[in-house]
Amino acid sequence: MASGPRAHNPHMQTRTLGPEGPTVSALGLGCMGMSEFYGGHSDAESIATLHHALDRGVTFFDTADMYGPYTNEKLLGRALKGRRAQAFIATKFGFVRDPANPAARAVDGRPARVAQACEDSLQRLGVEHIDLYYLHRADPKVPIEDTVGAMAQLVHAGKVRHLGLSEVSPQTLERAHGVHPLTALQSEYSLWTRDPEQGALAACERLGIGFVPYSPLGRGFLTGAIKTPDDFAADDYRRMTPRFQGENFTRNLALVEKVKTLAADKGCSAAQLALAWVLAQGQHIVPIPGTRRLRNLDENLGARDVRLTDEELQEIDAVFPAGVSAGARYPEGMMQLVRG
Repeated sequence: MASGPRAHNPHMQTRTLGPEGPTVSALGLGCMGMSEFYGGHSDAESIATLHHALDRGVTFFDTADMYGPYTNEKLLGRALKGRRAQAFIATKFGFVRDPANPAARAVDGRPARVAQACEDSLQRLGVEHIDLYYLHRADPKVPIEDTVGAMAQLVHAGKVRHLGLSEVSPQTLERAHGVHPLTALQSEYSLWTRDPEQGALAACERLGIGFVPYSPLGRGFLTGAIKTPDDFAADDYRRMTPRFQGENFTRNLALVEKVKTLAADKGCSAAQLALAWVLAQGQHIVPIPGTRRLRNLDENLGARDVRLTDEELQEIDAVFPAGVSAGARYPEGMMQLVRG
């Protein structure tokens, strides 16, 4: 069992981000939905959930400068005040948003931007260093070597401990890793998004890089709690996403019903089964399911105790094979940024 901030909680399994990487809780907590994208939210509720996560032994917290926009890091910083030593903070830069027009976004990975983006994040978080600093999306106009070279300077300056990338190809990952060792690749991965199986997972294992799946519950869909698009608030980001629209929604809902049946047979919830499946795909994998609610957090953490046999994993694959989900996981404009 790891020493340090987690020693007080023997029940939280840990994993390392790569064989030589830092030790974190086997399940992290994604904080994006605490500030926007998924309908209404309450800072008080989110902070209570963050404190509960710390109490339950969660150490790995994921945010980004653009969430809010530019408010989610402040929220996480407030929640961790006085408890910084218990937390491994991951944040990201690269997207540029205009608070006056939140729907518009661009990617800026120019070396000149890197240092300022880091300073801004440190200030919002109220911390002296960032544990894991990601490039949120590769800038197609800037060689990845240039961006990562500038990020490496942050490590040398003591402002950042570890570097990561998000949603890049295995080739881009390898090029970046040649400039400075990477600790993590973050990409969407779940039963209904299997893209990382086309090379990214294997590349991480080969290079000794941790893999951090975001949206491991399919943006909430795999929990079985969403029955109709009307369940979404008017400003919910999912209304604009192909997988949650029309016939795609209906087809995907039928898949989730099958997962719920398997979960009932196993004696766990659909969310726990979906998370346990992700955890079972490799020891270098640390999912970061997001929630702002205590009860969902506790349910998700219960996935740590769900052990799937090879036979059960095959059964899950049979009802939810790779590529079976209907619809793209992002609108087309965003899809172009996850092919770097």
